[in-house]
Amino acid sequence: MFDFGILPPAMFGSMVIFMLYGFPVAFSLAAVGLLFGVIGIFTGHFDPAFLQALPLRVFGIVSNDLLLAIPFFTLMGAILERCGLAEDLLEGTGKLFGAIPGGLAYAVIIVGAILGAITGTVAASVITMGVISLPIMLKYGYNPRLATGVIAASGTITQVIPPSLVLIVLADQLGKSVGDMYLGAIGPSILQVLIFVLFIFALSIFRPKDIPPLPLEARGELNRALVFKVLAGMIPSIVLIFLVLGTIFMGLATPTEAGALGVVGALALAAMHRRLTWDLVKQGMHSTMHITAMVTFILVGATCFSLVFQGMDGGRWIEHMLSHVPGGAVGFLIFVNAFIFVLAFFLDFFEIAFIVIPMLAPVANSLGIDLIWFGVLICINMQTSFMHPPFGFALFYLRSIAPRSVKTSDIYMGAIPWVFMQLILVAITIFWPESVTYWLDKTPPVDLSTIKIEVPAFGNPGGGNQMPNFGLPPIGGDQPGAPAGAPKPDLSQPPKF
Repeated sequence: MFDFGILPPAMFGSMVIFMLYGFPVAFSLAAVGLLFGVIGIFTGHFDPAFLQALPLRVFGIVSNDLLLAIPFFTLMGAILERCGLAEDLLEGTGKLFGAIPGGLAYAVIIVGAILGAITGTVAASVITMGVISLPIMLKYGYNPRLATGVIAASGTITQVIPPSLVLIVLADQLGKSVGDMYLGAIGPSILQVLIFVLFIFALSIFRPKDIPPLPLEARGELNRALVFKVLAGMIPSIVLIFLVLGTIFMGLATPTEAGALGVVGALALAAMHRRLTWDLVKQGMHSTMHITAMVTFILVGATCFSLVFQGMDGGRWIEHMLSHVPGGAVGFLIFVNAFIFVLAFFLDFFEIAFIVIPMLAPVANSLGIDLIWFGVLICINMQTSFMHPPFGFALFYLRSIAPRSVKTSDIYMGAIPWVFMQLILVAITIFWPESVTYWLDKTPPVDLSTIKIEVPAFGNPGGGNQMPNFGLPPIGGDQPGAPAGAPKPDLSQPPKF
């Protein structure tokens, strides 16, 4: 463990202690980095020339065009959250599926996936669906643990479904294309929704009393007007999703440009619903500025920490430890996901992405692990950070809007089955990498041993191996390589070019 000195493990341990103590993450990372940088300079373990790169790295962060996509997608989600789109979707879908057992749960899962694709924010999805669906579920006999669990879990789907903010950050940290990260996340997103739906279907068979259907007076009759209402709420949202993601997948726009297009589309949708007001835009801009500033400060602190940590061979220390994990690449992935699962009890997904991923990515690359697969796998794991009892943010959001009749213990116990379902998806993705890589563009393998490079002889229309003479007299017959019967060269005259 100390093959590379005591400072790298001491620096890592100090970072953990600072965070557990409750200091702000961005300032804790910067303080630990600068403190150990000074210690390393005095002990001779750190070259002060490394610090000359710090201003350039900070400038690179604030001028990164890729990270500019974060405020655009955040603003798009904030506008759509406040324009009443979720309410329309939940009301119509709930009535559409209300006649079957678990109909409201199916509606929450489907709408959660749609909201995840157009908003990308867990807080918005959980709070919106909780305010609308939870009272109805409790009123008509749903088990409180199941009702709170399905709302919290459906809200966390937003972390995996493109255009997720986490995928943008992971693409930046791994040095990969955001479009490839989005393509890789399609398969796990579909699998996650299917796992949730199958769980509700199993409950409707074995425990139907926990998820009863809605009575007729609550859901209304299934007629053309209801179907039209549901489609009217879904089609504009789906069109916006295809506009944003389709332009990225087809290479017509960068993620930043697609995010700007999404903001324009969100404003258009809000105007279509006649809910576009200055207060709505102002609130959306306020939340966007808050999230963007938080991400930027965490990234600046993380780059200060990682610069000193790498300068003291901390990366080689991490690689040395993790390269000897038994089981090869699969063993490494199992260990890393267990480690991140524990970290997610205490750290936010942005903090994990900025601190831990830069340490793990070189090891994964050296083991031959596809970094897109690795990034999507970590993203799936990090969504469990919102569901961990008792620190999951989704549970806190749900507690803030749940009625007092719902016990906090019910919210925590209701989250546990959904955490296990998320871990099942992690296991599926580890042992079935094609669930991620199938959607990526594949170039055919090239066998270098079969490649031949032939350079044709120029100036010799008839081919052959003779070199061009450029107007020089032919080689004499008494010289090696001269054709039979060739005359001797006349060197008394200059050559004709």
